[in-house]
Amino acid sequence: MRIGVFICHCGSNIAGTVDCAKVADAAKAFPDVVHAEDTMYACSEPGQQGIIDAIHEKNLTGVVVASCTPRMHEPTFRRAVERAGLNKYMFEMANIREHVSWIGKDKELNTNKAIDLVMMAAEKLRHNAPLMAKKFDINKRVLIIGGGVAGIQAALDCAEGGLEVVLVEKTTSIGGKMAKLDKTFPTVDCSCCILGPKMVDVAQHPNITLYAHAEVEEVNGYIGNFEIRIKQKTTYVDWEKCTGCGLCMEKCPSKKSYDHFNNGVGTTTAINIPFPQAIPKKAKIDAEYCRMFTKGKCGVCAKVCPTGAISFEMTDTEVTENVGAIVAATGYDLFDHAKYPEYGAGKYPDVITSIQYERLMSASGPTSGHIKRPSDGKEPKNVVFIQCVGSRDKSVNRPYCSGFCCMYTAKQAILTKDHIPDSRSFVFYMDIRSPGKDYDEFVRRSIEQYDTQYIRGRVSLIYPQGDKMIVRGADTLAGAQVEVEADLVVLAVGAESAAGAPQLAEKLRISYDSYGFYMESHPKLKPVETNTAGVFLAGACQGPKDIPSSVGQGSAAAAKVLSLFSKDQLESDPQIALVNASRCIGCYKCVETCPFGAVKEEQDRFNNPKARVIETICQGCGVCTVTCPQSAIQLQHFTDNQILAEVKALCPSMMVKN
Repeated sequence: MRIGVFICHCGSNIAGTVDCAKVADAAKAFPDVVHAEDTMYACSEPGQQGIIDAIHEKNLTGVVVASCTPRMHEPTFRRAVERAGLNKYMFEMANIREHVSWIGKDKELNTNKAIDLVMMAAEKLRHNAPLMAKKFDINKRVLIIGGGVAGIQAALDCAEGGLEVVLVEKTTSIGGKMAKLDKTFPTVDCSCCILGPKMVDVAQHPNITLYAHAEVEEVNGYIGNFEIRIKQKTTYVDWEKCTGCGLCMEKCPSKKSYDHFNNGVGTTTAINIPFPQAIPKKAKIDAEYCRMFTKGKCGVCAKVCPTGAISFEMTDTEVTENVGAIVAATGYDLFDHAKYPEYGAGKYPDVITSIQYERLMSASGPTSGHIKRPSDGKEPKNVVFIQCVGSRDKSVNRPYCSGFCCMYTAKQAILTKDHIPDSRSFVFYMDIRSPGKDYDEFVRRSIEQYDTQYIRGRVSLIYPQGDKMIVRGADTLAGAQVEVEADLVVLAVGAESAAGAPQLAEKLRISYDSYGFYMESHPKLKPVETNTAGVFLAGACQGPKDIPSSVGQGSAAAAKVLSLFSKDQLESDPQIALVNASRCIGCYKCVETCPFGAVKEEQDRFNNPKARVIETICQGCGVCTVTCPQSAIQLQHFTDNQILAEVKALCPSMMVKN
């Protein structure tokens, strides 16, 4: 074997604390190394060309590059050696930036450690073998989970790109949180007026199949060939027959049903359409409040329905869809303010959440846009907004900033003045975070033009006094305690991951953080990709985002899907697990531990139990390799022999002789 070693200076990132020339000189003495040099920027075009030239001139059969993280640059160098005619798996990378130069300042120690890492990489390369990718056909359909604004944008972009789209929404209408908003910041334009046309486009687009009031039950398969089992939850209304006329709602005698769309501000009927612009505009019966289910008699809706769409015997059904890619756009939920006992823990009717206040201000809300106190229906004159409720607070396990609360509070303060000209708004805040385009100007407008009084400090207590709510807090700028008499208190609740997000992540086999938000493959370079090939992210399922960011990420996820489907076939990664059937004893521990379901049970021609890896599903995580008691399953490119070769190179005296 003929190995070439290239040590990168990375400007002063590496060379500042590592003697790169000394590392290159030391590498010349390693077994099978016939060429070693140090270079300023190995990843640059001249740096890559230097590697290619050395491969040709020195007749190299393997290359080691010592530079920064393989996570960022290994694909770059693999493409470079391929251009020179080598198999890309005859390349190894030693990370001497993150693992050496960035974690220590002692140049001598760093240089010695860099030499060791390069030696280990060269020794592993000596045990490498060329690997070849296999091609397979793909299904050019995409599943989008979640019908909020991010999911809608992703669906429309994919559909306009010629793809068949399957859109699954767990509620009875698409639109998500944006459909509940009265206005949007910083333009203060009607939320449903800008969202409505997109919702209609989804309903009418010939390439989009919409499953509303449905959930993903199971995900099988792999990139290009996923099999999705979807549960269509019962509505007790045949949507093929329902015209959305609303006659059932008018006649329904059960009018005390919890109004989910209005977040409990007011009530609705047991059979209802969530809002006038709903897509699909179909009715659904809430069995918890329907008299036919609770008392066994009623059926008024069935009697008055002109199309005979009501069916009390309806049950859940299942449907299977085959797709090639998945976009998770499951959105977010709002923090439960009942976790704050000092704010009344949800006991005081005149202490409401920001989304409930949105519904009070909305023309399609329960009060037709007239702001009224829930306790007595009177118009509030003093409205107090409290920010960071469920954000930036370690005591409730929400240390992160939700990002958009400062902005929607400023918007609500402006709209309060528009609705009630003689009202006064007070905002208790920690810091104002308004980094978007025209965002800071919008906050200034709330303060300077709408006379909103901002008080920097936390609120310690809210309690009733007569028909008022007393808000006690601190003004840290004035260095004084303050009490504000409020007619209505609005809690700016923060964002948290959607209910069921971790469970869905496990079905999709993607990672999520300690708060339930989905993890992207790389925070900068792969913000909409996951570590599971073929699964992408859009919107606030990844973390709190406002509308423009969600729309942008929806389009980005769609672009990734369209790019993926630009080919008729995909190549599988050969860095997968393989079973040595002669050593396999059929214990199936690998089957139990594989997080991707890539290892299957089968029998050989003598009916002996054996494990088999489905190459296109395997993600090369290596869990099965460390689980197998017989070492019968090995991860290609990271076999036991290759790993042990690195260990032996580093500490030969510790290796036990066989």
